[in-house]
Amino acid sequence: MNAENVTRHVRALWRADRIIADIRLRHLLVSLGMKAFAALIAAFGLLMLELAAYFALVQVWSAILSAAALGAINFAIAATIFVIASRGPPAREIALANDIHDSAINALQVEAQGLQAQVSGFLRHPLEGALLPLLLPLLTVIVRQLTKPKASKPEAG
Repeated sequence: MNAENVTRHVRALWRADRIIADIRLRHLLVSLGMKAFAALIAAFGLLMLELAAYFALVQVWSAILSAAALGAINFAIAATIFVIASRGPPAREIALANDIHDSAINALQVEAQGLQAQVSGFLRHPLEGALLPLLLPLLTVIVRQLTKPKASKPEAG
C-alpha cells in the first residue's frame, strides 16, 4: 500500500464528487429558476382567466374570448417551460463524473485489500516480524562472548 497512491485516489474521488455536486446544483438552480418563471406566467394566466370571467359578466363575448385566449396561451407557455425545466441533468457530463468516481473507489478498494493482506500476513506470523529485529542484537552478543579471551583464574596460595 502506497500512501501516495491512496492520496491520489482520494483526491480523484473528492474531485469527482465535487463535479457531480456542481452539475446537480447547476441543474437544480436552472430548473428552479425556470419553474419559478413558469409559476409567474401561470399566475398571469390565472389573472387573465379571472379577467375573462369578469368580462363575461360585464362585457360582450369578444372581450371575453380575447382574455380567455390570452389566459390559455399563458398556461401553454407555462406548461412548456415546466416540461423543459423537468428534464434531467446532462447525461454525458454526469456519466463521466460517475466513471471517475467509480474508478477512484475501485483504486481505493485495491489499496485497502493490499493493506489487509499485509496486516493479515503480520498477524498470522507475528514472531517472524518481531524475531528478526531481536535476533540481530542477540547474535552480536553471542559472537562477542565467544570471541572474548577468557580471564586467567587467580592462583590460590
